[in-house]
Amino acid sequence: MTITRNGHRYIDVESGKTLDVWFPRSNKKIERNCLASKVGLIKGEFVEISLDIDAAPKSAEDAYLRLHLLSECAVQPNKINLEGVFGLLTNVAWTSAGPVLPSKVEELRELIATENHHLAVTSIDKFPRMVDYVIPEGVRIGDADRVRMGAHLTSGTTVMHEGFVNFNAGTLGSSMVEGRISQGVVVGDGSDIGGGASTMGTLSGGGKSINAIGKNSMVGANAGIGISLGDDCIVEAGLYVTAGSKVTTPDGEVVAARQLSGMNGLLFRRNSQTGVVEAVVADSSKWGGLNASLHSND
Repeated sequence: MTITRNGHRYIDVESGKTLDVWFPRSNKKIERNCLASKVGLIKGEFVEISLDIDAAPKSAEDAYLRLHLLSECAVQPNKINLEGVFGLLTNVAWTSAGPVLPSKVEELRELIATENHHLAVTSIDKFPRMVDYVIPEGVRIGDADRVRMGAHLTSGTTVMHEGFVNFNAGTLGSSMVEGRISQGVVVGDGSDIGGGASTMGTLSGGGKSINAIGKNSMVGANAGIGISLGDDCIVEAGLYVTAGSKVTTPDGEVVAARQLSGMNGLLFRRNSQTGVVEAVVADSSKWGGLNASLHSND
């Protein structure tokens, strides 16, 4: 599938590096202005980008359009090619006066000192905050700094203040996110990622296996998974189930957790007397599901 969009990019005047690109949903040519461009550190330009979602990105502009498509929920995580995206993006200081190279922050601070503006730097990263470019419909986000551009959040999702959603990751329905959704991980409708919980992604040596969480499942507080969960699964609070964890099955067999990856209706728990990790048949109705009133985000 080929997609063509109009955007507006900021580039560093001295180096010519692309700092960011904004692609309005309306596809109109809209010019942006900021203090960093006013004082001449960066400049804005219109761009028109066409991409094939199955081909690898070719430029920073191409990469930014892919991130926009993910955050607009036009494509789902892992359904668009992001190979090499890190190498295409520039490390940027995201400031209240516009994006600049980290080495230019002090110069920017001095140049705008008389502009009645206190310069704030929200982060130094290759990915900006999603909400500065795309606002998904029907979501709540407690701390916008913790949702990266390229996150995929569907209507009914609530990301609490300690929740985190990486790019090319997110939700496919109403979900409560109080823990971490790592790159490549998707969470099904009605599922809950508890406070401090972790999902193992594929970055920084996380392996090639892409993990997912099915519908109506729960990863308890401070728990974690290195395998996929099917529908109606529960991971006990505080238990981290890696692919190599030895798990006793309902019929007494001991297997590596990877052999149970993606199966439905399992409760993973640690026996408090023996320390053995067990997988038993779950009754997910016992945790009651998500509170519907918390996910009506109109």
